[in-house]
Amino acid sequence: MALAITLAVLLVGGNRAFNSWIDDTELPVTLAETSTEVRDRNGQLLRAYPVGTGIWRLAVHPDQVDPSYLSMLVRYEDKRFWSHSGVDPRAMARAVGQAVWNGRAVSGGSTLTMQVARLLEDGSTGRWEGKLRQIRLALALERRLSKQQILTLYLTHAPYGGNLEGIRAATLAWFGKEPGRLTASESALLVAMPQSPERRRPDRAPDSARAARDRVLSRMSRQGVIDAGEMQMAQAEAIPRKMVPFAQLAPHLSDRMLATDPDLQRFDLTIDAGVQARMAQLLRDATRQGGERLSAAMVVADYQTGEVLASVGSPGYRDSRRLGFVDMTQALRSPGSTLKPLIYGLAFDEGLVHPETLIHDGPVNFDGYAPQNFDGEFRGDVRVREALQLSLNIPVVKLTNELGATRIMSALRRAGATPKLPGGVPGLAIALGGVGVSLHDLVQLYAGLAAGGQGPRLSLRLDEVSSQQRRLVSGVAAWQLMDILRGLAPPQGARAGVLAYKTGTSYGHRDAWALGWDGRHVIGVWMGRADGTPVPGVFGGSLAAPVLFEAFGRLKPGFEPLPPPPAATLIVSSAELPQPLRRFRPRDAAFEEPSDAPKLVFPPDGAQLALLDASLTLKLRGGTAPFLVLANGLPVIQGQHVREFEIPNPGRGFSALVVIDGKGKSTRVTVRVE
Repeated sequence: MALAITLAVLLVGGNRAFNSWIDDTELPVTLAETSTEVRDRNGQLLRAYPVGTGIWRLAVHPDQVDPSYLSMLVRYEDKRFWSHSGVDPRAMARAVGQAVWNGRAVSGGSTLTMQVARLLEDGSTGRWEGKLRQIRLALALERRLSKQQILTLYLTHAPYGGNLEGIRAATLAWFGKEPGRLTASESALLVAMPQSPERRRPDRAPDSARAARDRVLSRMSRQGVIDAGEMQMAQAEAIPRKMVPFAQLAPHLSDRMLATDPDLQRFDLTIDAGVQARMAQLLRDATRQGGERLSAAMVVADYQTGEVLASVGSPGYRDSRRLGFVDMTQALRSPGSTLKPLIYGLAFDEGLVHPETLIHDGPVNFDGYAPQNFDGEFRGDVRVREALQLSLNIPVVKLTNELGATRIMSALRRAGATPKLPGGVPGLAIALGGVGVSLHDLVQLYAGLAAGGQGPRLSLRLDEVSSQQRRLVSGVAAWQLMDILRGLAPPQGARAGVLAYKTGTSYGHRDAWALGWDGRHVIGVWMGRADGTPVPGVFGGSLAAPVLFEAFGRLKPGFEPLPPPPAATLIVSSAELPQPLRRFRPRDAAFEEPSDAPKLVFPPDGAQLALLDASLTLKLRGGTAPFLVLANGLPVIQGQHVREFEIPNPGRGFSALVVIDGKGKSTRVTVRVE
């Protein structure tokens, strides 16, 4: 009796000592650093960053992993994982017995929990003291963590060759996909690799990797995890021979996001990975023929929601010749003529002009600033619509002078842009690109115009709340701009009238721009050299515009229709406009013709004529001979020195008659011939 009591006391004391030994175990850190991830709107990986030591280790949960792989892993490595307490006595006894019988280690007795213990401490498996430490740590882990947590640690830390740790890093690097769906061959290879990750690397030791995979498949077949046919098909599957590079679909944007919040582990962006990839490929294709220094950038946005669907900073992130590391969606560049729509829209709202208003395109001088058109020519009186479509410089500078350069800058900031002035003080040159603006900000501006003059702020993160920008222009002015810009001739081979767009070329041919929208999306394209040096012969219309139209083609199957005019829109000809809107005059000019400008006394503007013969008599007052007469844009007579003469009958219907004198001043009337 005394002996039994003594044995019971010893057992109880031994059990308490053992439990204390386990409970006093100091656990290593189980919250490992994992790669920062940037994902698209659907959860697809756009970019990942290695942890500080250069290791690819991505966060994972068993729910994200193919169940067939998990079944194969547990059956091959630790079939009693779900029931043991950290150590499997049967497996360990079998391993010891086989080692004694064969004089060498034949099979391992380590459980998955013991492997996790070794991975957490980076310990050895060969020495008895190391094995004892693993046993103690495994028992402690099982007491403090759930089976799911232990399995998660294994899936996070298991080595797969090189600097790869964890199942997600392995499947992305070896198969180019997430671990959610794996073939039997892929699962078997991933089960086998952690046992000897360097000697079984498929890229360096394909024969060893294949043999290890096939052993796993054979055992799984014998144990009924897979059938014989599936085993044979899996063994016939090729082994990957090289690693797949980790995704870098939006490298510049990812860098920007990481810089804003370095401690955040996951960024969920509004970017669509498919759109991002297609636009990046388009820019690579577009710059291939333009020389090794030509760069490009693009921003694609849904202006109804404000979500940015693609942001491509350069054709190649690692292309040093193109300075591909520079994010050209953020670079401050001269916008060329791309600010002209905003200026015209403000002028429409101010009542300065209407799309059909006549405005004079001739020599001007504003206190020493004498702007010239891009081609150096003057066109006399033109409609505002034509002035914008032709991207004439003099008319828009006149409007800027009336509106005030400060107001243009204020409108830019209201649109969400952060413009930068070279001299700090805004001047008339901003109308022609004399201000620094980024591509992203220009797309924000055009998104506001496309959305009826007031749209949402562009957002890049799904957790951002998209707020409405302040109104830029009225809905009527926005539609008028759209109506003018959709009248631009498209690039060769592209459909006309489906896209409202504007091109621009900065001074010195340093920047080529094209921005446009349809009924849902807005896209901005920049092309040039990242270092700011000129690109001889570059024009927005010839270089960037074709890329813009191609981008819409790669974005979706077809263009979405542009909206109808608001009810308040005044759609009339020049002759039907209210008198003050028929011709642009500065506010201090009292809408009078310059004293030395020619004036058509007959026929008057808006006259209806019943011509009985083949000619039309013109009577002029003022101006400087000789005179040139245009009828519907075509010259009909020139070199006239008298002020009363005849021109050929312009034909039935409405005709625009323009008289230009020897100093480039002009007059224009519209008549109707019965």
